[in-house]
Amino acid sequence: MPRTRWTLADLAPACDFLAPITVQGLSQLLQRVGIHYKAARDYIHSPDPDYEAKLAYIAHLLAEARASGGRRVLLYQDELTYYRQPTLARAYEARGRRQPLAQRSHAANTATRVAATLDPFTGQVVAWQGTRFDRPQVVGFYRQVRLAYPDAEQIDIVQDNWPVHFHPDVLVALEPQVQPWPLYRPRHWAEAPSPEAVRRWGELHLPIQLIPLPTYASWTNPIEKLWRKGKQEVLHLHRWAAQLPVLREAFLRFLAQYAFGSRDLLRYVGLQVPG
Repeated sequence: MPRTRWTLADLAPACDFLAPITVQGLSQLLQRVGIHYKAARDYIHSPDPDYEAKLAYIAHLLAEARASGGRRVLLYQDELTYYRQPTLARAYEARGRRQPLAQRSHAANTATRVAATLDPFTGQVVAWQGTRFDRPQVVGFYRQVRLAYPDAEQIDIVQDNWPVHFHPDVLVALEPQVQPWPLYRPRHWAEAPSPEAVRRWGELHLPIQLIPLPTYASWTNPIEKLWRKGKQEVLHLHRWAAQLPVLREAFLRFLAQYAFGSRDLLRYVGLQVPG
């Protein structure tokens, strides 16, 4: 079986052209030629055959929104699940003392769901938080987004390919969807919305178009960096595992600071800051 992880002890015998060489000598040689022992990171390449075309389409919509004077809006959208127990992270501690501690609770590791949009021109964040995010909550969140942009004639929401985004019971609340790619739904789902969804949301006609990102390409969605910021500032090593309402309120306060836009947030997520 071919090796996927080499150690110096494995490399030394394999480098017979350097023989004899010790493990220490090999380590010094690798440092001299600029090869270092590094932590690994997750990696995946998007398998989407329309990867470039989808990004080009989003760039086109972004340009249209920029030139529309507010009549068109484009937003990046995503969800986050965080848990009662604090997440681990590096932190400062006095030398010779114990490691920084993630103080856990004996209670169940309760999940909290968050959804948000990010405006790439202003840095405005529209956020929702609750215990679950299914079809009724998705529709409610889209209504919240519409209220945040009451004068927009069309709102393009760029999001990943989670099937619930495109459930017929969700789409019945929106205007007819017009974009170049089919919206992914599991084969066993019904094609038509349920009578209950039609009764509840069929008259909304929210002016929202759902724009799918390339599959398995989270790096193409700038709002992912908002979640990273929230983990760094709120969730890592937090002290509220026994006080879930306090933890949830802290995360809502983190999101609320961007409710009216933020140039600093735009810089953080790597988007162009308006001049």
